[in-house]
Amino acid sequence: MPKYVYDFAEGNKDLKDLLGGKGANLSEMTNLGLPVPPGFVITTEACKVYLDSGSEPADLAKEVDEHLASLEKAMGKGLGQADDPLLVSVRSGAKFSMPGMMDTVLNIGLNDDSVDGLAKQAGSERFAWDSYRRLIQMFGKTVLGVDGEHFDEAFDEAKKAKGITNDLDLDDADLRDIVATFKTIVSEQAGRDFPSDPREQLNLAVHAVFDSWNGDRAKLYRRQERIPADLGTAVNVVAMVFGNLGMDSGTGVAFTRDPGSGDRGVYGDYLQNAQGEDVVAGIRNTVSLAELENIDKPAYDELMQIMSTLENHYRDLCDIEFTVERNKLWMLQTRVGKRTAAAAFTIAVQLVDEGLIDMDEALQRVNGAQLAQLMFPRFDDDAAKDEIATGVNASPGAAVGKVVFDSVTAGEWAARGEAVILVRRETNPDDLPGMIAAEGILTSRGGKTSHAAVVARGMGKTCVSGADDLEVDVKGKSVKTRSGTTFGEGDVVSIDGTSGKVYLGEVPVVPSPVVQYFEGTIDAASDPLVTAVDRIIRHADGKRRLGVRTNADTEDDAARARRFGAAGIGLCRTEHMFLGERRGYVERLILAEGESEQSAALDALLPLQRDDFVAIFGAMDGLPVTVRLIDPPLHEFLPDLTELSVKIAVAEAKGQSVEAKDKTLLEAVRRLHEQNPMLGLRGVRLGLVIPGLFGLQVRAIAEAAAELKKLGKDPRPEIMVPLVGAVQELEVVREEAEKIIAGVAAETGVEVDTLIGTMIEVPRAALTAGQIAEAAQFFSFGTNDLTQMGWAFSRDDVEGAFFSRYIDLGIFGVSPFETLDAEGIGRLVTLAVDEGRATNPKLKIGVCGEHGGDPESVHFFHHAGLDYVSCSPFRVPVARLEAGRAALEAVGSDSR
Repeated sequence: MPKYVYDFAEGNKDLKDLLGGKGANLSEMTNLGLPVPPGFVITTEACKVYLDSGSEPADLAKEVDEHLASLEKAMGKGLGQADDPLLVSVRSGAKFSMPGMMDTVLNIGLNDDSVDGLAKQAGSERFAWDSYRRLIQMFGKTVLGVDGEHFDEAFDEAKKAKGITNDLDLDDADLRDIVATFKTIVSEQAGRDFPSDPREQLNLAVHAVFDSWNGDRAKLYRRQERIPADLGTAVNVVAMVFGNLGMDSGTGVAFTRDPGSGDRGVYGDYLQNAQGEDVVAGIRNTVSLAELENIDKPAYDELMQIMSTLENHYRDLCDIEFTVERNKLWMLQTRVGKRTAAAAFTIAVQLVDEGLIDMDEALQRVNGAQLAQLMFPRFDDDAAKDEIATGVNASPGAAVGKVVFDSVTAGEWAARGEAVILVRRETNPDDLPGMIAAEGILTSRGGKTSHAAVVARGMGKTCVSGADDLEVDVKGKSVKTRSGTTFGEGDVVSIDGTSGKVYLGEVPVVPSPVVQYFEGTIDAASDPLVTAVDRIIRHADGKRRLGVRTNADTEDDAARARRFGAAGIGLCRTEHMFLGERRGYVERLILAEGESEQSAALDALLPLQRDDFVAIFGAMDGLPVTVRLIDPPLHEFLPDLTELSVKIAVAEAKGQSVEAKDKTLLEAVRRLHEQNPMLGLRGVRLGLVIPGLFGLQVRAIAEAAAELKKLGKDPRPEIMVPLVGAVQELEVVREEAEKIIAGVAAETGVEVDTLIGTMIEVPRAALTAGQIAEAAQFFSFGTNDLTQMGWAFSRDDVEGAFFSRYIDLGIFGVSPFETLDAEGIGRLVTLAVDEGRATNPKLKIGVCGEHGGDPESVHFFHHAGLDYVSCSPFRVPVARLEAGRAALEAVGSDSR
């Protein structure tokens, strides 16, 4: 029979799948002998049964009763007993941290009788009635589904009626009245009275936490963070300790290092006479954790010792929640803390230097998405700025956008291409859609541990919180600064999450120091963060098996990619070389009548193509350059059919003469027009139908390589034939190409070693890879087209038409054009690799779609046995890092 409830003493930090992160870590702290209030965990398995069947497991109530009885015995009091009540908190806790996305209820066990017993035991009527109103408010909103604004408005109205703004100025009589008001709100809005039976409160709260796993904000957060939907949440039932007993009590959040920068020191927030949600919600501005030393030095000293113990035990930055109850410190939670990208790299190398981890683990502690964040621009220090406020530097970065005040507007404006900054007094979990849509988040309340700060750091969003110089009027959609400046919805602001400064208007940005390092304009030792990135990425290079190339079509892109660490070009698109001023040359080729005109058109293009390749091969001297022969349909180089038809028709209607060239062009456009050009005359088909087209390009490649060799250079061209679906197509092209290359060698006296291979982008090519490998010296997967054809998607149409709906429905976790569909398209890849290598063990295999720079896809390509990935220049460092991580992941998997 399965066990559904565990005492903290029965668990440990390695049971996150069963006990969730919170329960596993509370158990771990209990076993370390740290001051943790007693409690128990209802497992994720119980949650799964509840969500699947609609009711809790048959034996759950019995197990909860047994553990509750043990808790009551340990505490010497009963749940909700009138004279000296045991109160408990009911908190969610999934395997992966989802801050604020699921539900928590505090002070379970209070009712009209036990509130007096609590007041007597605590010696404070105010404390007891404040705890009671908190329970009704949280229970009403979380468990009974009452809109929280009803409680907020009633609470604000009570303060306004008394002429106060601070919650602490409400006395016990005021709070009694508020409790009565809150009960009325529950009755009217929920259609039932607030439950007075403590056991019913506990049961309903547990069910509410289970249900919150499938709440809208939890599902949205899981999609954003790619957390599996089938994990469920555990429920932690913990004896209450109180930070709102007076000024000798309080609650706080601490980090063992700065989660924004990674710097060592004392970081966190503390709030006297408060409960935990007050800190996270940002309802009252906190004081720095360092102030606790002046407020309660013994508690501060004990906390510092515990923080050191936990960091050494977990060997990582720890995020800690604690409460001080009448000078007694209690630990309520710890977890490996969320951090910014900069902090992730900095802390990883710090821990190496401190001997807590090695470089392999440091590499596994960071990821490509974080490195990409570090490559984002930052504000120009020398630019003119109109500073209007300074807040807490909650999550770094530079964000510019139009001000919006609510989540719905943020989503709507972002959907139409507007950059927006979400401005709130404080955020709550319901603001998550707007936070995702916004470029950055700005709040007037809260600190580094507020909801806005924690969620923004997790998402890599820029955030400034606690900018109390700003008076935010959400309903009026305006902000007033302390100096009297006002701005409103649609006005542009710039926020600096690194410094905490807020500017009116748009501030220009400059490249990040990490990009400058990759560009070679600054030295790695010039900046601690850059030093950390340099150390980790060099270690990744030493560990990875996958090569990393770039997709580049120009000399400048090639040179930049080489500086970024690319070991060659995996995709050089030649069609880009025919656009712009050269379009006319292609028109001449298409309109050519007879062999002589066609030859003349090709002869005119030859020196231009040769010069292109001389430049690119030179930039990549000594490294391979894979040149894709012309791929798109020829109509892309001609005028639009509709526009040309209208032009001629209008001229004829006005009795104007029409140029013969336009008529000839129209005939050609009509002749080449296709209903579905992406599946028509393009790629290898084009080369086979138009004599000399591929031959021109092959000759230009060979002549460019020969010219460079004569100069003592080391060009390494590779010729890639696109859109092959049958081996016979490749055989024809390869035979012609080899004749041309041999001819160039005879003419120049220079042998050019050139591989000839194909893109695998047609599903049939993947399915017949064993045959195609007989004629190919290399494969390169064109995963963009392979995804389009495998899914029967037209990328330009479907992404805007229904992908967001597919993601909402859970059909996609992420767009298959962003991360490779491993189950479907991935099977085509692995099949082609296996069958290709079975035919030709020396077959070189890579990928040149943008999936080559996607972190998750890089891991797939490593495991599939590819030799290299290729991506855009700015994604090369990301691919290098992830290739190293994939190699370590494979070693770890093998060792298991």
